[in-house]
Amino acid sequence: MAPKQTKATWSLIAGLFLGLAAVAPAQAAGMQIVGNTSPPAGFVQFCRDNPRDCRTYGKVNQIVRLDPKTMARLNATNTSVNRTISPATDEEIYGVVEHWAYPALVGDCEDYVLLKRKLLIEDGWPASALLITVVRDEVGDGHAVLAVRTDRGDLVLDNKTDEILLWQETPYRYIKRQSARQQTAWDMIDDNRMVEVGSIRRP
Repeated sequence: MAPKQTKATWSLIAGLFLGLAAVAPAQAAGMQIVGNTSPPAGFVQFCRDNPRDCRTYGKVNQIVRLDPKTMARLNATNTSVNRTISPATDEEIYGVVEHWAYPALVGDCEDYVLLKRKLLIEDGWPASALLITVVRDEVGDGHAVLAVRTDRGDLVLDNKTDEILLWQETPYRYIKRQSARQQTAWDMIDDNRMVEVGSIRRP
């Protein structure tokens, strides 16, 4: 499913990796977890429908070593899914407010995340390094992204952009994410950064 890597794409990937390689240890810190929280209702429904994809992790608390090859795979997966799946709401697809599922041709933000995670796991990436994450977006609406735990910090794969960013470089308020210890558990995130939400700066 990954698109062919052109010379220009490899140049972009190399630039992204070198930029991340220059990140200071303090900047590369992952999200701060402050305790357990309840999973989203859509995630509970997804696990009920797809129990094989919600089994116990083979290895817990994994962190991926980032290099040009792994960065290229992340870029290919993010870009391919973003360009293959067309955005649509659950109301439009299923006639309900919330329904998490692997998308075929259309899907909402959670569906993009599920497919990217599935493809990376099938490619050999550790599931406990690929965490479904819930945020508030630029205008304060609920949104989901895929957080990838790496030795350069937590990277974000997002259906709103093909650019892969460190979590703290995004304009989002981070709320909670899938646990790296247990696949069906969720953790609360302490996000005390100053971020732009619409035209308002929120602490």
